[in-house]
Amino acid sequence: MVAAVGLGTAVAHAAISCIDGPARSRAVAVRETPPPPGNPGGVPLPQEAVPADTSHPDRVIGNGTPASCTSRAVVEAVAAGGVIVFDCGPEPVTIVMTETAKVVNDSSRVIVLDGGGKVTLSGDGRRRILYMNTCDPAQVWTTSHCQNQDHPQLTIQGLHFTRGNSTGDHYEGGGGGAVFVRGGRLRVLDSVFSANRCDSTGPDLGGAALRVLSQHEGQPVVVANSTFGGRPNLGNVCSNGGAISSIGVSWRIYNSVFAHNGAIGSGANPARSGTPGGGSGGAVYLDGNRFTLELAGSVVTDNTANEGGGAIFFVSNDRTGELFIRSSTLERNPSRGFETRGYPGIFFLGRGTPHVESSTIRP
Repeated sequence: MVAAVGLGTAVAHAAISCIDGPARSRAVAVRETPPPPGNPGGVPLPQEAVPADTSHPDRVIGNGTPASCTSRAVVEAVAAGGVIVFDCGPEPVTIVMTETAKVVNDSSRVIVLDGGGKVTLSGDGRRRILYMNTCDPAQVWTTSHCQNQDHPQLTIQGLHFTRGNSTGDHYEGGGGGAVFVRGGRLRVLDSVFSANRCDSTGPDLGGAALRVLSQHEGQPVVVANSTFGGRPNLGNVCSNGGAISSIGVSWRIYNSVFAHNGAIGSGANPARSGTPGGGSGGAVYLDGNRFTLELAGSVVTDNTANEGGGAIFFVSNDRTGELFIRSSTLERNPSRGFETRGYPGIFFLGRGTPHVESSTIRP
């Protein structure tokens, strides 16, 4: 049985923003079309980066009208779990979230949230948009080892996340202005993240678009055909990791674009005396012990770090982590404090040196 979730009055427009609560009847035209997802013509995608089949959904948000696709409907559907799609009419819509959608850990083992390339979820500059945490008792503990369990397995695809903001929320270390995930597994496919933010200072928090911790058995987060920022006025910003951030988590990133994101903190990590700390990883901030970053078929340009790694900050504390860059372009990613000699825009401490193949890395 497919559950339909939605309410409200219909309002027609080429692109519409639907809002719950006191302003529910107000619809606002989307003033700017987001950049397209990903870097077309990158590398062939492995099976792990192929979108999930959503042809037989468990839940449908909306009843065919833009106004039926509300924040409340999204929150209820995410809490219920399963394969979730949207039916908001033929035109693009923006749903302004009046509360954060949170995964309930015992709702289902597999959760797919598929916007079909037409749905924007906005945090309205006030709140995080999507949250999953296997170690948060409020979302139900399902095992005795919450930091290392194989569920829920969350796939986000065909969505645009914008104006998420987790500033001041320091639970689990903070960060994750648009999306925060701890535990289980995460895939992000065919999606766009723009104008998200988290705390502007702090030595370890980060990831205005994505903050990820504790993936099952050290398996990687998979990101494919996605865009982070994309234009000067749409960049994601945080103290560290303007776009993405993690501790001890591996990533496989395919055919994606990181542009105009920023690490806006100052003082690095650990914070220099007299500073609040932060400012590293304009696009990507990765820390921990044994982990890998595989960047393939991707473009990383015009990102900025006040401290280290205008494009990528990669620190493996025990020097076992490895960085692989294949068929990618990294340029115009200034590191205003420090970077690894010979690798403009990258600060790397790990095993050996970065593995670079068929790629361009230049100032």
